[in-house]
Amino acid sequence: MKKKKIILAATSALAILTLAACSGGGDTNKDIVTMKGGTITVADFYEKAKSESANQQLLQQMVIYDVFNSKYNDKVSDKEVDAEYNKTKETYGDSFETQLESAGFTEESYKEFLRNNLVFKAGIESHVKLTDEDLKKTWETFHPEVEAQIIKVASEDEAKEVKKSADDGKDFEELAKEKSTDTTKDDGGNIKFDSETQTVPSEVKEAAFKLKDGEISDVITATNPSTYATEYYVVKMVKNQDKGNDMDKFKDQLEEIATQAKVNDSEFTTKVIGEELKEANVKIKDDAFQNILTPFTSATTSTSSTEDSATESSETKSSETKSTDSTEASETEQSTTESTNE
Repeated sequence: MKKKKIILAATSALAILTLAACSGGGDTNKDIVTMKGGTITVADFYEKAKSESANQQLLQQMVIYDVFNSKYNDKVSDKEVDAEYNKTKETYGDSFETQLESAGFTEESYKEFLRNNLVFKAGIESHVKLTDEDLKKTWETFHPEVEAQIIKVASEDEAKEVKKSADDGKDFEELAKEKSTDTTKDDGGNIKFDSETQTVPSEVKEAAFKLKDGEISDVITATNPSTYATEYYVVKMVKNQDKGNDMDKFKDQLEEIATQAKVNDSEFTTKVIGEELKEANVKIKDDAFQNILTPFTSATTSTSSTEDSATESSETKSSETKSTDSTEASETEQSTTESTNE
């Protein structure tokens, strides 16, 4: 598949200076710039910089990372960070160092960035409590890994020619090496993927999963999610795998997929962040940053209010039921007494 250009978020020089002022590390009256007729101090810079949305977002990120690191840092090892770093480095090859530098990272600061992300993810995952319904929902769209060969071309006419050649008996691997523009072409289009694979378009996966071993698809039209360009595929299934009816056979995979779905759910993560901020008793001391955590704290408040309302409603219904039962019991007792007296 086509590589996406790496995007690495790093703090700017502006943010670094702002950070220094925020942290109180040093004299806030220290001069940053001197000139004829005046000076710019750290305090001057801070007052100007703190209203910038980029710096408000930076502080928001710092608070969240600090909260999660204080609680979940021990869940991520240096070995995991190094593995993530090397995986990214291997993916982007010779261009990695250049892109790292252009994004403002050193090896050390990028590893810190990766650690923060891994710790954050570990913290979110610790809140995931999967239900049978979550697993059943995941099962509905799940398909285990298959082995296939794919050919990607730029036009429908090319794809039709590839399809015809394949149907006429031409070796699919040779066709892939000659015609495909996909990164798998040098390997004859050979690829493995399952329902969760992100490097294969959903249209291609959906069509491929319906194929029997040795069967060749019709031309598949797909939209590239990065460029929005229309691309055309022909797929040959090498080894398909029917998931059958036994969920337990794939339980580990289903739990992993369902967990990732929760982690990717913005509503869920927002709620979790709010809960962690509340537990950490985070207080904003500068009014300029008063609202940076509102999206998370308000989500927690909203959830609590909903739960309280549900509890109150349940208690009210329970009270009404008890009242009704009590009245009926009283009437029954009265009727019984009258009958006895008669």
